[in-house]
Amino acid sequence: MEFKVCALHFLLIANILLVQSSVLGSNKCNFPAIFNFGDSNSDTGGFSAAFSPVPPPYGETFFHAPAGRNSDGRLIIDFIAESLGLPYLSAFLDSVGSNFSHGANFATSASTIRPQNLSLSKGGYSPISLDVQQVEYSGFVARSQAVRAKGSHLQQVFSCPSWSVFASFYSSLYYAGLSLDSLPEKDYFSRALYTFDIGQNDITAGLDTNLTLEEIKAQVPDMIGQFSSVIKEVYSLGGRSFWIHNTAPLGCLTYVLDALAATTPEVDRYGCLIPYNEASQHFNAKLHEAVVQLREELPLAAITYVDIYSAKYALISQAKELGFEDPFRACCGYGGKYNYSRFARCGSKNGAGDVLAKSCKDPSAWISWDGIHFTEAANEWIFHRIADGSFSDPPVSIESACSRCS
Repeated sequence: MEFKVCALHFLLIANILLVQSSVLGSNKCNFPAIFNFGDSNSDTGGFSAAFSPVPPPYGETFFHAPAGRNSDGRLIIDFIAESLGLPYLSAFLDSVGSNFSHGANFATSASTIRPQNLSLSKGGYSPISLDVQQVEYSGFVARSQAVRAKGSHLQQVFSCPSWSVFASFYSSLYYAGLSLDSLPEKDYFSRALYTFDIGQNDITAGLDTNLTLEEIKAQVPDMIGQFSSVIKEVYSLGGRSFWIHNTAPLGCLTYVLDALAATTPEVDRYGCLIPYNEASQHFNAKLHEAVVQLREELPLAAITYVDIYSAKYALISQAKELGFEDPFRACCGYGGKYNYSRFARCGSKNGAGDVLAKSCKDPSAWISWDGIHFTEAANEWIFHRIADGSFSDPPVSIESACSRCS
């Protein structure tokens, strides 16, 4: 009887582990590259290269100098790359010192899903919207493989005996000019992980143009439709593994609180603005529905929906218990209730050239870096919450994100 009970327990545990394995995905995907699309939450230098470089003290914690990131250090996308054993992503728009052999980053700060009618100088939003990022990616696929094909042909020419004297010289010129070694191999595009983190600015763009929350919600189906179209385009070019972040709790972010707290009395127990969190939740619900639909339309794709909203809300709501300071107060800023001013943002200088908006003493104790973006410490905390699939549908880890739903 004792043997039978033990055997029964063993079989029960084995079945549980088998179910968990089938749900969570136990296969390591060995992604050779990452291609990222998004806004400032994942921009590793695109906006800085194309428009305006971020000033000191950005980057001070990890890179010890501005590194094109809107943080004191690494972003979630950096931690994703680290976890997969890949180098940090070079921005597609940065031509100096970039290496695209293991992927590329098409994100730029202030990007939106839908193209905005206002120019960058007037509206503050990047012209590199998601559809433009997709066009950049499409061109990158075609051009990088054309260069590789030419390189392969040239290698064959240089191998001929009659070219032996000049081969080394011309080869060095060719490779220096075309940076062949800095481009991904052909099969990397189908084996890569495609990450997306965009949508937050589409909601704030509506607020900046004085739309009501209901009017913004009415635009969400079009936002999601354009997002889905980009996923389908990437799929048509061979992309198969997609890791899609939803959007943050807008009502908990410092720059929104600074602008709207005085006119929005509905706050939750943690001090977040309920109506603006509801706007984020509405966007996220529609995005989730779209992901489910995309799984049906793209049968070879593995699409993971990542609930960044809940991970960020958990961090903000438990800040004190987790050892962080006031989650709404910016580490790097100037003035006001939240140490934030849209007119004197992190790194801003006064008329004499002195830095007015300085960094706090210990950024690792803070969640908000500059009132808009998170510190490296906060980004790392969030990464470790989402990396194992705890906030994902299906609940697969980042390393197993090539596993498709059955």
